[in-house]
Amino acid sequence: MEITQILIEKNVPCTMRDGTVLYANIYRPNQEGEFPVLLTRLPYGKDLPFYSHRYLDTNRLVSNGYVVIIQDVRGRYHSEGEFHPFTYEAEDGYDTVEWAASLPYSSGKVGMFGLSYYGFTQLLAAAERPPHLHAIFPAMTLNDQRDGGFYQNGALGLGLMETWTLESIVPDLLRRKHRDAKSYAEAIKKMANSMNHIDEWYRYAPIKDWPPIEELGVAEFFFDFMNRNLEDDVWKKTSIVDKYDRFNVPAYHVGGWYDCFLNSTIQNYTEMKKKADGKAKHYQKIIIGPWGHGDFRTGLGERSFGVHSSGDWIDLREDLTHLHLRWFDYWLKGKDTNITEEAPVKIFVMGMNKWRDEYEWPLARTKYVPYYFHSEGGANTRFGDGRLSTEKPGDETVDRFVYDPKNPVPTHGGATLYDGVNTMGPRDQRRIEEREDVLVYTSEPLKAPLEVTGHVKVKLWAATDAKDTDFTAKLVDVLPDGTAYNLTDGIVRARYRNGYKPEADLNGEVVEYEIDLWATSNVFLPGHCIRVEISSSNFPRFDANPNTGKTMKDSGETKPAKQTVYHNEKYPSHVILPIIPVEEV
Repeated sequence: MEITQILIEKNVPCTMRDGTVLYANIYRPNQEGEFPVLLTRLPYGKDLPFYSHRYLDTNRLVSNGYVVIIQDVRGRYHSEGEFHPFTYEAEDGYDTVEWAASLPYSSGKVGMFGLSYYGFTQLLAAAERPPHLHAIFPAMTLNDQRDGGFYQNGALGLGLMETWTLESIVPDLLRRKHRDAKSYAEAIKKMANSMNHIDEWYRYAPIKDWPPIEELGVAEFFFDFMNRNLEDDVWKKTSIVDKYDRFNVPAYHVGGWYDCFLNSTIQNYTEMKKKADGKAKHYQKIIIGPWGHGDFRTGLGERSFGVHSSGDWIDLREDLTHLHLRWFDYWLKGKDTNITEEAPVKIFVMGMNKWRDEYEWPLARTKYVPYYFHSEGGANTRFGDGRLSTEKPGDETVDRFVYDPKNPVPTHGGATLYDGVNTMGPRDQRRIEEREDVLVYTSEPLKAPLEVTGHVKVKLWAATDAKDTDFTAKLVDVLPDGTAYNLTDGIVRARYRNGYKPEADLNGEVVEYEIDLWATSNVFLPGHCIRVEISSSNFPRFDANPNTGKTMKDSGETKPAKQTVYHNEKYPSHVILPIIPVEEV
């Protein structure tokens, strides 16, 4: 029976093990009885519908017989304590789950839901194994701040880190600091002015002295991150990559092909399938749509994937709220919703724009095919002679370009999360491909459809005259009219090409780089071309490498770098595409 009235309790206290009191809003059925609890913990303000109900209808959750609890994490809004991203979420999450289970109207069974930061609060709590947590539903979230969180292969996620801190975190910290209205208003004006000029502030270096935050006197964690080395063990405290065997609850993961946390979302699913404890290993599911971060609409960037692609009408069957209800109804109420019998993997295949069920990831039938780079030494721009084919290169001329950190290649769509105009998703790359510092390798038009579904990597042999530098790669679907839509991309910082421990300065040698482009699912239709772009920057999604051996975090000094890309018999640079056999398309 559907609940018709909802009781709301505001600012309900919950005391942590160290005495810190966190506050939550509780929404529950206005009737007698005990109900399972659905909990989310977030830093964005439990009173704001934009964050609390960003992609779910929580009223529907209550109407279907759940207690919904939305809690301000430590140091945010009404909750006591000091905020430091992710540091306290594991223990605080454990304590909150057990508190929620003990409430007089609770059945004792707790589930957690949430996206992004409040997707990760679930995972950190679940790794602590609170006894009354029975299922989770993490959406578009991370697993380690150094690996697709605030960093990617050694490069700083500049736009994400700066705008997330300034726009999403700083305002409440200013409210806490400035108790009188006048000083608070002045501080907010400074913050807003910085956001209004954020494109200029992206270029400021050294970042460790970034004025938009430093002059406000809050968010010290930002500078802690800037001064912390990647190999520092303190990062492990808020990572789950070495804790997958600790998970003992079923999880339904949500990802998007253009989400900034796609790689970690997929890794969370695959690693829990391998390592989670007990039934949790057998009850992991994932859905990946043509979505951006928190954006489940039909259209993204400059493309529309059809009404059935939307999170409001998945495959014309259900919305995300109903999907959550079926998951939690099974695990928290014992209802037969058929959800555990469904395929564990559901993906949206772009190009043909269809949903498809799969039974493993990566797909067992995948053929990993290398597509090699070719040119006569003039692959610069889309008007150059760069070619892409399955034929191995012979004795070919190298390609060269100059990467100038003062004029980096601008980010144009992709799996982004930073403040700007239309920054996310698939966008026409032709303007980017007219730059001399972008090498472009394009296949012949396809005669038959070709599906690429899975993880994409570039093997690149390159040299530079810099002490340290970056190399970037992008996979692009080129339509018959020339429109070039980005599918996925990646970056590698030379100094961190082998992990978090920095390598020595480069000295002009030829180095083999592996650039992880994460994953995609796309059918290249007949008449379309496959394209790969190679360059050295993607700004401001990533900080521009100054080529001096230092970074933008600690220095404003830059120098141009002369980059050389090899594609010959000895150094066969190529992209590895996960091809699904034609008969399956």
